[in-house]
Amino acid sequence: MTIRARRATPPRYAVIMAGGAGTRFWPLSRARRPKQFLSLDGRQTLLQQAATRLRGVVPDDHVLVVAPPALAALVRRQLPALPRRNLVLEPSARGTAACLALAAAHVARRDPAALMAVVTADHIIRDRRAFRACFARAFAVAAADASLVTFGIPPSGPETGFGYVRLGAALVSARPRVFRAIRFVEKPDARTARRFVAARRWLWNAGMFAWQGEVFRAALAAQAPAVARAADALARRDTPAARRAYARLAPLPVDVAVMEKAPRIAVVEATFDWNDVGSWAAMPAVWGADAAGNTRRGDALLIDCRNTIVHAEGRLVTVLGAEDLVVVDTSDVLLVCPRSRAQEVRRVVAALRGGRRARFS
Repeated sequence: MTIRARRATPPRYAVIMAGGAGTRFWPLSRARRPKQFLSLDGRQTLLQQAATRLRGVVPDDHVLVVAPPALAALVRRQLPALPRRNLVLEPSARGTAACLALAAAHVARRDPAALMAVVTADHIIRDRRAFRACFARAFAVAAADASLVTFGIPPSGPETGFGYVRLGAALVSARPRVFRAIRFVEKPDARTARRFVAARRWLWNAGMFAWQGEVFRAALAAQAPAVARAADALARRDTPAARRAYARLAPLPVDVAVMEKAPRIAVVEATFDWNDVGSWAAMPAVWGADAAGNTRRGDALLIDCRNTIVHAEGRLVTVLGAEDLVVVDTSDVLLVCPRSRAQEVRRVVAALRGGRRARFS
């Protein structure tokens, strides 16, 4: 594919998805302060890092954040320079298809010809230069090819918790490379994941996108018309009736609602580092580990331990003779679990919610 610029460069917008239930990093994260509002990697929170990475990708006043009303004040505190109208409040969580339909409707009201990038608020990406180069490539492809563009991460192993995208023909051979996407598979079993990695034609689906707003909205109207209608109505006028119609939508991921069915999907092979920090088990890659594989943050003393993760907050935490353990100590809750079951922390949160201990969730 030869990339040719349009006669007039379309305006560029970016949308940060900042919802979340606060379960993956419980008890440090809570419903009132999900993971993206935590400082897991440096001084900035993950949300602040997401906004900072977009500098140079889109103008500062073209960054929109989508969040639930309960988190609006927290978004404004952490991003005080965000224009007030750039905070899009989603009245109820109905999946990423509805979230992005609502965001696209808001962008279209400002400029129907706009290009739109979509990023998450809760990933760690340190190579900002490569990140910006990849999005510049994605914007160019979206403008020239009318493709919906997703980002693929070269897999470092056969992960079963990620979605995968199958690469087809090359569209751009220079790095960052671009391919036609020919198949999506969500969270394969271990055997299938090993086969995908060995084939070298599959990438992890990063959940970030770029497209012409009008192309995405047309695909949404064709593939998920109820979602498109409800989002458009809510963007035009935020009324109780519009909110109720939005709340009645079936929750759908954008990959299922649109990407798996659209005829023109492109994949930018990411050249930046990426960590979705999906659970406490991901923290050794962020905080580092000692020779025994132990990872710690705060005042922690580990003796005869291996592959153990400790987060200590406000007091000394000591661990003796543990292996493959997660210990998280906060001001009001202590979590101890096997490292292999860190993804199951959400079960604890589910057990707390609705009962007399709901305040801890």
